[in-house]
Amino acid sequence: MTAPTRMRTFSLVTLSAGVLMAGTTPALANEPAPQPLDRLWSFANVSVNYLDWSNGTERRTASNAAKSDFTYVEIEGGAGFSWGEFYGFFDFENPTNDQFDESSGGKDNFRTAGKVTSHIYLGDSPLSLYAHVYDFRDYGYDSREQDQILGLGYRATFANGLWFKPFIGAARVQSDAYTGMNGYMAGWVAGYDFAALDQNFSVTNWHEQTFGRDDDYLEQNYVGDKAGSVGTNGALSLWWHPTDLITTGVQYRYSDNKLGTPNDYQNAMIYSVKLNLL
Repeated sequence: MTAPTRMRTFSLVTLSAGVLMAGTTPALANEPAPQPLDRLWSFANVSVNYLDWSNGTERRTASNAAKSDFTYVEIEGGAGFSWGEFYGFFDFENPTNDQFDESSGGKDNFRTAGKVTSHIYLGDSPLSLYAHVYDFRDYGYDSREQDQILGLGYRATFANGLWFKPFIGAARVQSDAYTGMNGYMAGWVAGYDFAALDQNFSVTNWHEQTFGRDDDYLEQNYVGDKAGSVGTNGALSLWWHPTDLITTGVQYRYSDNKLGTPNDYQNAMIYSVKLNLL
């Protein structure tokens, strides 16, 4: 999962010139004002990804939510407006497999995962009302978990190409085994755009830290043992943008006390090719 790395924005010079001309040119004064649904930036892509769990992860999780390498197709997009911004993705994991995959004993079932996040700006300040919903379903085991976060966010963009958007909020979970409030989540998405060897690159990171989770959830939603109250989830990515149409990259995926496995670190490499639609 990545946030937009190249946003279509109005430069300060262009905006200043437009304001100056509006005061001197009658024709421009009659132009319609920007509307609330006018996009300041947007992006959309579809990608094919291969997630390769480390040998250590496969060994550590063999008896507690066993992990297996898999391919997934992802649809991803986002848009920004003068009053807020939105991001989302939807993954089809093992898209060619049956709901229950007999050959892998259920490790390679068809699954789906989706996430939507939003920042609703609080006036002209960098603060925002933050919300996100993440939904995961394993159809072979007829299981699902949905995380719902509501809190505050912050937005910072720097002239050197760095952007950083942290958040913190109360967490609620809805699942087969446990439904109710489930502590808190803090995290961020961040990125840095740069050029090297006449090519365009970007580094992105998403990170989620859950804490104060409910004891019943930690006992019922993990395999083999009760999980610790603090969970870690995220990915660090390097992207290459050879053309406007194609993006390719490699991601280091990491988690601890998450993904159904208690008290064990899990890590993988993800190899991705994206077709940029916007």
